[in-house]
Amino acid sequence: MRHAYSVQTVRAAEQALMARLPDGALMQRAAAGLAVACGDLLRRNGRVYGSRVLLLVGSGDNGGDTLHAGARLARRGAGVRALLTSPDKVHRGGLAALLAAGGQVLDDPGGFGPVDLVVDGITGIGGRGGLRPEAQELVRAVTGGHAPVLAVDLPSGVDADTGQVPGAAVRADATVTFGTYKPALLIDPAAEHAGALRLVDIGLTPELPGRPDLEALQYADVAALLPVPAGESDKYRRGVVGVAAGSERYPGAAVLAVAGALRGGAGAVRYAGPGADAVIARFPETLVHPGPPSKAGRVQAWVAGPGLGDGTQAADAVSDVLAADVPVLIDADGLRLMDAAAVRSRTAATVLTPHAGEAAALLGVAREEVEAGRLAAVRELAARYRATVLLKGSTTLVAEAGDAPVRVNPTGTSWLATAGSGDVLSGLTGSLLAAGLAPRDAASVGAYLHGLAARRAADGAPVAAQDVADAIPAAWRDVRA
Repeated sequence: MRHAYSVQTVRAAEQALMARLPDGALMQRAAAGLAVACGDLLRRNGRVYGSRVLLLVGSGDNGGDTLHAGARLARRGAGVRALLTSPDKVHRGGLAALLAAGGQVLDDPGGFGPVDLVVDGITGIGGRGGLRPEAQELVRAVTGGHAPVLAVDLPSGVDADTGQVPGAAVRADATVTFGTYKPALLIDPAAEHAGALRLVDIGLTPELPGRPDLEALQYADVAALLPVPAGESDKYRRGVVGVAAGSERYPGAAVLAVAGALRGGAGAVRYAGPGADAVIARFPETLVHPGPPSKAGRVQAWVAGPGLGDGTQAADAVSDVLAADVPVLIDADGLRLMDAAAVRSRTAATVLTPHAGEAAALLGVAREEVEAGRLAAVRELAARYRATVLLKGSTTLVAEAGDAPVRVNPTGTSWLATAGSGDVLSGLTGSLLAAGLAPRDAASVGAYLHGLAARRAADGAPVAAQDVADAIPAAWRDVRA
């Protein structure tokens, strides 16, 4: 599992570690790892010896890491030149090391010439407010060519704690980060600026607290959570999902939600609503009922909302589901129709799955505010509604009320930006709730499998929501392999 920590926590851990190490040892560890990563990038297109490296160097320790790494590259035969954004605040020890190794400092930002690698060491994790105008001009001048850009710890100009990009920022091809991941490297929009991530171990882990601010599941974590039927399992032990979705206008939403639930491993699916004919035509194993949901029969979890539309029948279906004493997932139209007080007063688990526009409506803010500050938005929604919230988007976030780490899904793909994919996710996550997974785990595993399925189905080509649903079993096998 990948863990990310706030700037304050990282700073405290670094101070504790430096107190036990010789002076400068921590910076040398970081510089060594950075130099190795630079060398790997250079070798992809040639070799280290004779390559041309341009360092963009800011003040403080981030600039020091960059300069010491440049010195190591220079000793390996690279031509290393540095542009200093704050010459009066440059890390003196790092600058001396670079010059002693044969590196150069450029006085003219226009005189850098051909470059094989640009290293962004302008600001570190303490940077705020985007790049300053002079740094913007410098970045624009040196990153306009074909040379890859490697960011040091995180791309300059992004907010390390929130993932926000409050102004101009470096757009890197890769980022080398030290000790632990920072939230901005995992959350959009900042994550879009980071490129491929590489974590350098500098011995920080023992100094970090056990509870991170953010975590991202990996294959092994998901495999350990997947509900696999035992020899004595029957459909009830595997989990029966109730689906209240679809309408005369949107029958396809019902079909897709049921598809997600069945492909997600549900022992059985009970459908309650007006889309029974469409559901049975596609999935004859579904148990259908005209409604209300409470009359459909025994279930271990409900999914409500996709394609319900408006009107009394839709609102009554959502209200009926929220009154059930089983885990409930509310999506799409259900988010509009649900009563906030009823959600907050539930004793069984509730999962809300909004996209940015729906989240904005629930919070009473502009969509742009949610998209710019996804981490703050998902935390606020979870606290306000006392629910587990899966905030869909370019990086899907899962938060629950309390102090548990927010989870970020690493398998998202732009191929999921297609009509109906959210309906599939709702059914899939509902099946995991019915199987007994905790709401945070069900939402996290559902998002993970959903992203893998989309990647598998798409394989670089356009994909429809039903294709994603059909690829879920293959994604499941990939995780367990």
